[in-house]
Amino acid sequence: MLRLSSRNLALRSSRAPPKHHMASRSVNSSAPRTSQQQTSESYVSDPLAGNMLRFQASLPRLPVPPLSTTVRKYLDTVKPHLTDIEYTATKASAQAFLSSPQAAELQARLEARAADPSIKNWLADWWNEVAYMGYRDPVVVYVSYFYVHIDDQRRRDPAKRAAGLIRAMLPFRHLVESKELEPDKAKGTPLCMESYKWLFHSSRYPVKPSDKAKKFDPVVHNHVVFVRKNRFFEVPLATVEGRELSAAELEVQIERVIRLAGNDSSVPVGALTSENRDTWADARETLLAASPLNAESLERIESAAIVVCLDDTKPVTREDISWACWVGDGRNRFYDKHQLIVFDNGRSGFLGEHSCMDGTPTLRFNEFMLASLAAGKVDLGPPRTTSTGASLPQPTELKFELDARCKTYVCEACKHFDELVGKHDMEVLHYEGYGKEMIKKFKMLPDTWVQLVKQLAFHKMFNRPGVTYESCQTRKYQLGRTEVIRSASSESKAWAEAMLDPNETDQNRSVLFRQAAARHLQYVTWAIEGEGVDRHLFGLKKMLREGEPIPDLFSEPAYGKTNHWELSTSQLSSKFIDGWGYGEVVSDGYGLSYSIGDHYIRWTITSLKRGTRELKHYLAEAATETRFMLERAAAVREKADGGKTRL
Repeated sequence: MLRLSSRNLALRSSRAPPKHHMASRSVNSSAPRTSQQQTSESYVSDPLAGNMLRFQASLPRLPVPPLSTTVRKYLDTVKPHLTDIEYTATKASAQAFLSSPQAAELQARLEARAADPSIKNWLADWWNEVAYMGYRDPVVVYVSYFYVHIDDQRRRDPAKRAAGLIRAMLPFRHLVESKELEPDKAKGTPLCMESYKWLFHSSRYPVKPSDKAKKFDPVVHNHVVFVRKNRFFEVPLATVEGRELSAAELEVQIERVIRLAGNDSSVPVGALTSENRDTWADARETLLAASPLNAESLERIESAAIVVCLDDTKPVTREDISWACWVGDGRNRFYDKHQLIVFDNGRSGFLGEHSCMDGTPTLRFNEFMLASLAAGKVDLGPPRTTSTGASLPQPTELKFELDARCKTYVCEACKHFDELVGKHDMEVLHYEGYGKEMIKKFKMLPDTWVQLVKQLAFHKMFNRPGVTYESCQTRKYQLGRTEVIRSASSESKAWAEAMLDPNETDQNRSVLFRQAAARHLQYVTWAIEGEGVDRHLFGLKKMLREGEPIPDLFSEPAYGKTNHWELSTSQLSSKFIDGWGYGEVVSDGYGLSYSIGDHYIRWTITSLKRGTRELKHYLAEAATETRFMLERAAAVREKADGGKTRL
């Protein structure tokens, strides 16, 4: 999701030397505690920082792993993707690098940067620049990620649904802006909360050569902006006396927005946010030069608590609503901000602006809203009467004055969006054969199980392992974001090949499956601890100074091949989210988000029309075959030991 970081780096590395998402999931809760992990009681609490940030100063810094261990892990993870001849050459290159004075110097420079007291995280600025702010392709489909909300049968009317979501949003906004929100934790370990400030009243800005982000004062800008028929409307969230609007009053205001927007679509200025970032930067300057009114309207949109898109469609199928939340029509949007999306049949979702924060904080926000509404714990205010909203001012339309150049930019943005999205397809597999309850009966971690199923599915389709990016958060460190779990291994390759060998026994397949699972869990632990391969090698390469030669390790084919993320994967699971996803990160790859429920596994698959339906088929087939294989192997063992063996 993210993912949410893999897509961005992969795309940059495929077009220029160094996301994606996405939303990135937390795997901390499923990983074993290591000796390095601490409980929240062992962190120093700073009461002056506010509840939300009270652990920030005492969070550890992102470590720089020993060079020798990173090179060893690198060789382990590239081996399943190389021939014996290729691996021999790669191993020689890696060992030469490891023993070189240049490698020692780069490592020393990186360690010095990590020890610099003025730098909280040696990776953060570089990563934010390369993966997000300096990334120039459109945020949709390459950066943004979406959630589909569970349906609310009590709020089928779009105005009622949107009003409920906003009313449920307000307490969470207060907790964040007042810094009273309880910090996220994993296994008792506090996580970095710095990125939460970008959740509300913030916007990304197109700037050459690298974008910027701005946070606005929520007291001064206490409003929300609706988009309907491509037109923008501002609605204050409180009365002039300072009282927050009730759900009924918000509902009245949203109905007014829908009426004011009418039936005819306006020139879609919001489409400009779907453009290449350099093009959008030029278009924004043109827009600002066309009229002072445009600057005022843009600031009101950008400073809003959130943008709420009121779409006039009624998506029903999983694919249709996923498409609508992910990209929409490219017009009735403002992609530089987080957006709630509400459809005319009362369905809803969320689109995340990924540059300043990853998926776990936005998931917490969406869960808060949806869980509060489902449990009836939202203070909706007084019920609606015939006089509700009568004293409220009408919504303010945020208008734009467009000259010919502005209209040309808008027209081209729509054309480019339609062309880009038209090259893609999406499939959603809601697999109900089993879920985490059954997986745990085999004493397996659900995430590991699902990752191995993906490897088997890819083998079925391509007869080889898929180069796989699984996103893992590193928020246990100051300003931590993500690290890569390299999910494909020699062990997963051996198991997948055994599954496809008709002469292989289920007993041996079962042994190989558990070996592959153990290997995956080992890499999960490394990644959580900031000891993965990819961020360390990235950091070493960034330490090269102008004129210094690039080490052979970074220029050999194996390095590029095993950073070409064919499967960009990430898990976010919640009973309040009915789907989520993002785009592929390389032109010949797949976006593969997933959720694991008690009795289902759901994948959202995106690609540039590269057999997406076929991969969906193979995922379902692989999931079923994995279960039956393990059940058969367990039955054989049980029979052999007289019924003592259990799953």
